[in-house]
Amino acid sequence: MNDEIKKDLELLIDVASNDTGQSRRVANLLLSWWNADECGGFDPTDLWCLDSNIRDSALRLIIYVAKVQRHPDKLGYARQFERLVRTWRPHLITE
Repeated sequence: MNDEIKKDLELLIDVASNDTGQSRRVANLLLSWWNADECGGFDPTDLWCLDSNIRDSALRLIIYVAKVQRHPDKLGYARQFERLVRTWRPHLITE
């Protein structure tokens, strides 16, 4: 993972870790990458509701995901995504 994509992903995780309309949309994108079957898909029109810098990071991430063909846990981001699941999809937590 190059530095630009890492910076983009970490920005998106940070945005998704908050509680705003943009946060929900970014979380939907990230969690659809994590596990679309369990966490739900991503509506591409949600990109319309993002600030331009966040939207551009999301688009770069989408291109990266298409090329690398790996889930975020395989890239060292399992803990961050588990936190997103706890925040945005608590009904999926089975402890």
